[in-house]
Amino acid sequence: MKTDIPNNGHYDIPGNPSTAKSSAVKLNDRSNGEPLRVLSEEDWAFWKHNGYVVIKQAVPREQALKTAAFLYEFEEKDPNDSSTWYTAPRAEMKMKELANTGMVECYNSQLQWDNRSEQRVYDAFADIWGTEKLWVTIDRANLNFPIRPGHEYKAFIHWDYDPETKPVNVQGVLALADQLDENMGGFQCIPELFRNYDTWKLTQPEDRNRFLPDTTGFTPTKVKLEAGDLLIFNSLQPHGIRANNSDKVRCAQYISMMPAEEDNDSLREWRVNSWRDRIAPEGYAFPGDPRKWEQTKYETASLNALGKKILGLDRW
Repeated sequence: MKTDIPNNGHYDIPGNPSTAKSSAVKLNDRSNGEPLRVLSEEDWAFWKHNGYVVIKQAVPREQALKTAAFLYEFEEKDPNDSSTWYTAPRAEMKMKELANTGMVECYNSQLQWDNRSEQRVYDAFADIWGTEKLWVTIDRANLNFPIRPGHEYKAFIHWDYDPETKPVNVQGVLALADQLDENMGGFQCIPELFRNYDTWKLTQPEDRNRFLPDTTGFTPTKVKLEAGDLLIFNSLQPHGIRANNSDKVRCAQYISMMPAEEDNDSLREWRVNSWRDRIAPEGYAFPGDPRKWEQTKYETASLNALGKKILGLDRW
């Protein structure tokens, strides 16, 4: 069983290692003349200007809520009993900024694959990339509980990829619960810095941390989402989790897609093995589940025709 990701470039950077760091295919510039599938022209203009866009009800609301219920089960927590929420982490997180932020080390559950394989989710990424031939990231989820003594963390802004390398990539977050309260933990970003990065960097020291920008003078945008909404953002967008100072739990699944690398046999083989044998990616921000529950408690997810293609099991 092959568990190591071939040519994994993510051992010391945050990004998800189940796909490449950057795509040789450029993001959609609309030059192909193809009509948009899901995004409106207003959505497209917002995406180009702000570096992120929200696709409403990309996944049916009830399916999103069902996924959230599964995450509580996987984490051995009761959504109605806050005394079960605060437990010691099962594995050490190399990326210390993510400590206590509620990352759920589950990657290949049936519900996660159902969400990835939703036509509207796929069509949104097809709009962003301008190609049908996509692979989905094999990524995890998040249960971000209200901050309590002993379980604190600070809101932060970061990049998963060094913006100086000009990565051609996008990332995504699917809301599994309503996130309309700005005080609850959720997605935040700085579109102004996304737009003005080349000017901003001239004011920064040469030896700055390329992944954690000094955000002095910027006010992060707190994006509100409802269960089933999908947020897609450019990997050049500085972003992060905001502090959960509410009494609500932020629930989300990380989903993204990028152009398929069908000639990369070793990566395709790893991806298929990850799905079939429920193997988690390994990387700087991905410690895995030491209980191995995905392998011991759950079966291999069933895939529809689209799911088989976005995994790499079937070719486009």
